Amino acid sequence: MQIPIAVSDIIKKLNSAGFEGYIVGGCVRDFLLGKEPKDWDITTNAKPEEIIKIFPDGSYENKFGTVVIHEVEVTTYRIEAKYTDKRHPDEVRFAAKLEDDLARRDFTINALAMGAKEGKVIDLFGGQEDLNNKIVRAVGDPEERFNEDALRLLRAVRFAAELHFEIEEKTKEAIKKLSSNLKFISSERVRDEFTKIVMSEQAEWGLRLLLDLKLLSCIIPELLAGVGMEQPKHHIYTVFEHAVKSLGFCKSKKIEVRLAALLHDIAKPYARRGAGDEATFYGHNVRGAYMSRKILYRLKYSKKVVERVAHLIRHHMFVYNIGEVTERGVRRLLRKVGPENITDLIELRVADRLGSGCPKAKPYKLRHLEYMLEKVSRDPISAKMLKINGNDIMKILNIKPGPKIGLLVNALLAEVLDDPKLNEKKTLEKMVLGLAKLPDQELKAKFAVISGEKKKEDLEIRGKHYLAEQD
Repeated sequence: MQIPIAVSDIIKKLNSAGFEGYIVGGCVRDFLLGKEPKDWDITTNAKPEEIIKIFPDGSYENKFGTVVIHEVEVTTYRIEAKYTDKRHPDEVRFAAKLEDDLARRDFTINALAMGAKEGKVIDLFGGQEDLNNKIVRAVGDPEERFNEDALRLLRAVRFAAELHFEIEEKTKEAIKKLSSNLKFISSERVRDEFTKIVMSEQAEWGLRLLLDLKLLSCIIPELLAGVGMEQPKHHIYTVFEHAVKSLGFCKSKKIEVRLAALLHDIAKPYARRGAGDEATFYGHNVRGAYMSRKILYRLKYSKKVVERVAHLIRHHMFVYNIGEVTERGVRRLLRKVGPENITDLIELRVADRLGSGCPKAKPYKLRHLEYMLEKVSRDPISAKMLKINGNDIMKILNIKPGPKIGLLVNALLAEVLDDPKLNEKKTLEKMVLGLAKLPDQELKAKFAVISGEKKKEDLEIRGKHYLAEQD
C-alpha cells in the first residue's frame, strides 16, 4: 500500500519550509493493518497561519488548529485543557512537540505517527504491540481519557467491533465506572457510533460488549428486559441472546434491516403472557413496531429509517405455508408489505431463523416464496397498476368526482387481486358498469379484506396491550 502522493507532497512542503510533518492517528493504524484509510490526517509543529502561508488555497475555520488542504486535514500539535462538558476541551493550546500531541489521543492504536519519506513509525505508547495483540487500550490513565471525552466510551466498543479486538482490562473497568457519562453526549453522536457498531462485521460482539460495559442501558435500555428471559418451545435462546444473534447473522448492508434484526422482538418481554412452555407473545410484532419508533426517534435516526424499521418489524411474522398460500395470498402479502420491502423482509426472516438456532438459513418454503414472488411480480397489487383510473370511471358513468369513485377503484382492485387476468381495460370497463349498481356498503365490503380486516386486527392487538389507536 502506498501513501497518496497528495499527502506526501504536503509533508514535503512542510519539511522544505522548516517544519515537521507526520501522518497521524487512525490512518496510520489502518495503514499498518493493511486497510485502505478512509481519511488521511497530518500533524505538524507549524501554526495554522504558517500552514496557510505555505498552502494559500487551504481553509482554516475552526479553533482546533486544523487547516484543510485538498480534503487532507493538517493540524498543529496541540494540548487540550479540561473538558467540562465531557466532550469538548475548554481550551486548546498549541504544543511544540509531537509527544504532547500524541499523549492527548484516545487509544494507543490511534496514537501513532509516521513519516512520509522513510515510513518510520513513531510509537510512544505501545500502539504497534497492541495492534499485533489485537487490543484496544486507552492512552495513559483510562479514567482521565474518558473523563475528557465521554464519546470515547462508545468509540472503544466500536473499534473492538470493527477490528475484532479485545478491550484491555483497565480500560474496560474505566468504561464500566464512567458509563453513565454517556448521558452528556448528544443523541446524534451516540447514534453515529452505535450505527458503526451495528454495521460492523462483529456486530454481535459489539452488542455484547455494550451490555457487559453497562453502556447498553444508556442507549437502548429496553433491550435489557430480554436478558435472561427464556422462550418456549422451538426457541433455544433467551430473548436478548436471540436478538444479538439475529443481528450477528444479518448480512444486509442496510442499517434498516440490521436495526430490525436487533429490535424485531423488542416487545416480547412486555407482550409475554403465561410461563414456561405455555408462554405466549401475541402481538409482539405490532407492539415492537411501536417501541422501535420511540427508540429510534430518541436516537435521532431519520424518519425514513425509523418508519422502514418499524414496517419490517410489524410484518416479520408473516405466514407462508406451501399448499395453503395461493398466488392471491402472495399478491396480498406484496400489497401489505410493499414490493420494495419484500427482499429486506426475507433477509430479516433469515437472520431471525439463524438467530433462533435453525440450521438452514433459507428453508424450502422461503425459497418457494421467492419463486412465487417472482411469478406474481407483474400482477397488479395497487390501484396505480389497474388498467383504468378514476378519470376513466367518471367518463364511463358520466358522473362527477366524489367518494363513489374511490369505492369503485378499491372494489376493482379487490377483484383483480383475486384474478389478475381481469386487469384488462375492456374487462374493467364492463365491471365498473356492474359495480356501480351496488350500494356503497357492498363496495366497501369488497375491499374489507385488504384494508378493514387488517385495521380491525391491529386494533384488537393494541387493545390487548393497552395501546391507543394513534400510538
